[in-house]
Amino acid sequence: MEWTTGQFTLFFMSLCETMFSREPSFSKSPIMKVDKAIPRGGDAPPSIGLIPNVLPEVQGNSVAKNSQTGVSTKNALSETFSKSSKEGNKDIPHWYALRSTYGREKKAYDYLVAKNVKAFYPTIMTTKLIQGKRKQVVESRIPNIFFAFGTEDEIKSFVYDNVNLPFLRFYYRYFSVNGKKEKTPMVIPERQMESLKIICEAEAEDILVASDSEIRMKFEEGQMVRITDGKFKGVVGRVAKYKGQLRVGVVVEGMMTVATAYVPRGFLEKICIINNK
Repeated sequence: MEWTTGQFTLFFMSLCETMFSREPSFSKSPIMKVDKAIPRGGDAPPSIGLIPNVLPEVQGNSVAKNSQTGVSTKNALSETFSKSSKEGNKDIPHWYALRSTYGREKKAYDYLVAKNVKAFYPTIMTTKLIQGKRKQVVESRIPNIFFAFGTEDEIKSFVYDNVNLPFLRFYYRYFSVNGKKEKTPMVIPERQMESLKIICEAEAEDILVASDSEIRMKFEEGQMVRITDGKFKGVVGRVAKYKGQLRVGVVVEGMMTVATAYVPRGFLEKICIINNK
């Protein structure tokens, strides 16, 4: 059967009218919504419809790098946090370095000891001429500094006691995180405190206490040793020659170097310490 042009036109118009007069018969099931992807490192993880969000611990992160060193910022922060949390865990007692103003460390030390706080106040007996007479007096070996043992919160209760101890403060260790200067109370490792006590309590006049960077570097480069005999027996530190004499120094990072008087080479035992803390 052949169609004329007029018949074909009428058929096509009729077909179009039928199609557009009916409602579309799509499925009645809900449409799954796909959220726009949130770039990694954003405030929220990507989600698709009813599927739960990806757990944070399995999300990928874009790690920024320090523009100057090329070191991962994330790794640098983790390293810093690990060190500071190890040194300054508030629930674990440590030796803290404390400082006072105007030579009042003895007064602060006496107050803490009276409150049953374990503390160490390094002193030295000196001879002074007072009113024309020579007298022996006890002085601080490390001016304005003493040490107290306790948790950070316990020591803070005294440091922040502005009624009884307005002159007492923490001695702080300073460091930088992403260019921002931070500080944390100075913690002295137990091994170093034991060596400091032996050195400071020894009856020796030629003990070195210095904050000079050249002296610090001289001892930092030395071999780690233990003193096995003599008045400094038990001290662990680094050996170096100072003014032509062998000495063993304890380098408290960011604070000072305390070194023994002369120690014979035969009293030194080389040791290896994996963790310098």
